[in-house]
Amino acid sequence: MEAELLGPVEELKDARVLEIGAGAAQCSRWLRAQGARPVALDLSHRQLQHALRIGREDIGLVQADAGALPFADASFDLACSAYGALPFVAEPVRVLREVRRVLRPGGRFVFSATHPVRWAFPDEPGPEGLTVSASYFDRTPYVEQDEEGRAVYVEHHRTLGDRVRDVVGAGLRLVDVVEPEWPRWNTQEWGGWSPLRGALLPGTAIFVCVRDPERG
Repeated sequence: MEAELLGPVEELKDARVLEIGAGAAQCSRWLRAQGARPVALDLSHRQLQHALRIGREDIGLVQADAGALPFADASFDLACSAYGALPFVAEPVRVLREVRRVLRPGGRFVFSATHPVRWAFPDEPGPEGLTVSASYFDRTPYVEQDEEGRAVYVEHHRTLGDRVRDVVGAGLRLVDVVEPEWPRWNTQEWGGWSPLRGALLPGTAIFVCVRDPERG
């Protein structure tokens, strides 16, 4: 928000914005407050129900697969995703191509994911989370199963280079990769996130992409 990666806040007014993997549509509510016309998309009906309970505030809610977006070509000015969709699909290029398709020429897509380097470290907030425990290059998905052996959570690892190649391979132009530093005022721990780890390791990677007009 403060970084204005989607563009100046004043230019968001009346912009049609697609939030992918929206969860409870937190980003869409912020966008609506700035005067944008957001649509929040998520595969999970339960997440969208949660968004309804919080309040829609004139936000479009759509349940759909991010790899098969139910929108016409060039129907959005901007798109964004905050830790949504892309880390949880085996074929991220498919999603990125769909995003490119629904963006107008010149439109921007900004998405964030856990920084790839974190894959090599235990998800622990203390000193034990500072020692490499796995190969950064191991792309074996992380899978959680229920008592019957069914996958209930799957997250796919992509290296930083993989993410760059995915973006370029989808026909988008990569404008920037932002690695936010841990803010000094934040003294909280949450999951594997902590001031200790944040001072030494990047927690988030943000990719800023554009659909170039000349590429059709």
